[in-house]
Amino acid sequence: MPVKKIRLLVIDDDPNVCEIVGLYAEKSGYDVIAAHDGMDGLVRYYDEKPDLVVLDLMLPEMDGWSVCREIRKTGRTPVIMLTGKAESYDKIKGLELGADDYLAKPFEPRELMARIRAVLRRTLPQAGEEEVVRLGDLVVDKNQYAVSCGGHSMTLPPKEMELLYYLACHPNRVFTRIQLLDQVWGPDYEGDPRTIDVHIKRIREKLREFGTAWSIVTIRGVGYKPEGDAS
Repeated sequence: MPVKKIRLLVIDDDPNVCEIVGLYAEKSGYDVIAAHDGMDGLVRYYDEKPDLVVLDLMLPEMDGWSVCREIRKTGRTPVIMLTGKAESYDKIKGLELGADDYLAKPFEPRELMARIRAVLRRTLPQAGEEEVVRLGDLVVDKNQYAVSCGGHSMTLPPKEMELLYYLACHPNRVFTRIQLLDQVWGPDYEGDPRTIDVHIKRIREKLREFGTAWSIVTIRGVGYKPEGDAS
């Protein structure tokens, strides 16, 4: 099995913000927990023990300043403040309370994901290690964009690697072409869904060179199913 996924806690009273952050974070391979007020957010922080917190400041029940202060009493879990309060005073106060970064609303989700990755690289060096999946004797290493089996290895082009890695992380599940496009190319991709077929064909050809029993099966009229067990 791949190692435990990095877990993010998003605390924001706007359900749309939680949904958007959740979509992009899950596409990036993170598990996401959401809370809509400060008190519930703090409870979830203690219960779920997230690896990083995305925290709004203007929250019901308990404001973001107080939540951050309580988090800092118990540990060094990284905190990124995401808020409409963009004045320098607020940013300085947030950083002095122990926030690791500060992003003002409205925000670009891709920028937030980049900041999350940067903070995790600084605070959780092992974060990159989870991008390796073992399928019997087949190793899919997204860090190196390489696949290896029985002492042989090859480097895959980026999209082939990202598609193979996503499928390898979800063995024995059926995916439509649209689902795979959303996860690998992103929800804004407007190209031909048949690009999935082309990439699957190339991946299959390369896997056959290894002689591995792990395979990507076509489910007629639906899409594709990766068959095999991660280990």
